[in-house]
Amino acid sequence: MFNIKGVSKFFVLLFIIAFLHLITQQDVNAQVTSTNTKQPELAKDAKSAILIEQRTGAILYDKKAHQVLPPASMTKLMTLLLIMEELDKETITLDENIRVSEHAASMGGSQIFLEAGEEMKVEDLLKGIAIASANDASVALAERIAGTEDAFVKKMNLKARELGLENTNFKNPTGLPAAEHKSTAYDMAIIAKELLNYKEITSYTGKYEDYLRKGQENEFWLVNTNKLVKFYDGVDGLKTGYTNEAKYCLTATANKNNMRTIAVVMGAETSKERNQSVSTLLDFAYQNYEAIKLYEKGDKVTDLKILKAKKNNYDVVLKEDIFLIRKKEEKNNSYETKWELSKNIVPPLQKEEKIGMLGIFQDGKKIGEGELIVEQKIEKANLIQLFRTSMHELMLR
Repeated sequence: MFNIKGVSKFFVLLFIIAFLHLITQQDVNAQVTSTNTKQPELAKDAKSAILIEQRTGAILYDKKAHQVLPPASMTKLMTLLLIMEELDKETITLDENIRVSEHAASMGGSQIFLEAGEEMKVEDLLKGIAIASANDASVALAERIAGTEDAFVKKMNLKARELGLENTNFKNPTGLPAAEHKSTAYDMAIIAKELLNYKEITSYTGKYEDYLRKGQENEFWLVNTNKLVKFYDGVDGLKTGYTNEAKYCLTATANKNNMRTIAVVMGAETSKERNQSVSTLLDFAYQNYEAIKLYEKGDKVTDLKILKAKKNNYDVVLKEDIFLIRKKEEKNNSYETKWELSKNIVPPLQKEEKIGMLGIFQDGKKIGEGELIVEQKIEKANLIQLFRTSMHELMLR
């Protein structure tokens, strides 16, 4: 035992003070180390930003993503979505000629200088929007689809409600300044996620340059407003934006390492800061996350027994591959699946018709999902077939 006999109280007190100071200093150092491990801000030059994975919608980074701001020409993501829907329904076709109205030709801002009465194919107008952010082309297609620009805007807002976007309101299909024309980084990401379900859209948004009216006197050179298409590996869209109020905005998408990401920044002061913020977000995604395939398209999930059909059993399969998005350092591969079929399924059913959903859960949280479809066409049975099926069932009992 340490003998303090003969040592003055002064030195004992001094020893205690020194010891306490050492402990306190260690605590301070520990706090500094903890602060240094905090994730750095990835979009410091933007008012708001978000980074998501397209298949699952998983949010990888979020900075004030629900802050309501003017979206400028990123508005055209919704315009493009409605155009792609109409092309898919074949209510318009790529080779259809559209006559440009005086109203469409009068649009200012970014444009391809359409003239009233000029005719241009839907595909060329689509290029004008996707590559050059053309306001006149946006209105021309809006009028073709809905009859008037105002009617098209109603469709835009209806679609926003369908997607659950409570903070978005459109006043035009172009993004030109208007009172109460607003959205958020989160909402823009969701619109982009939906748009990218049309795989062919990136064949337009991913082009750096193209031409309209090729070989004519009024030939027009299209140059993509999204420079990352040329300078960032994997970027193939989607839409830039700028107004004095909105500042510089960009919704970008990249497809690398079997993972498609969507990065949105709003309110950057310069185009350089905007592009740098998006690049930093994309770097973060591909450096820190990976996509793990859990199921493949066509994998069987369950059997479907359906009354009044020609056969007793049909295979229920996945419509698309299902992926899990995780941090690269994570080792937790445990997950569970739950599937649910629609109620009252009755024939006839078309081949690949949706009849349910499969959910992927980890620690009670849904981390992915996929549509369930019937692998083949299911026809309604006639009376003779129903009799045979009933007899077969009785024989098996």
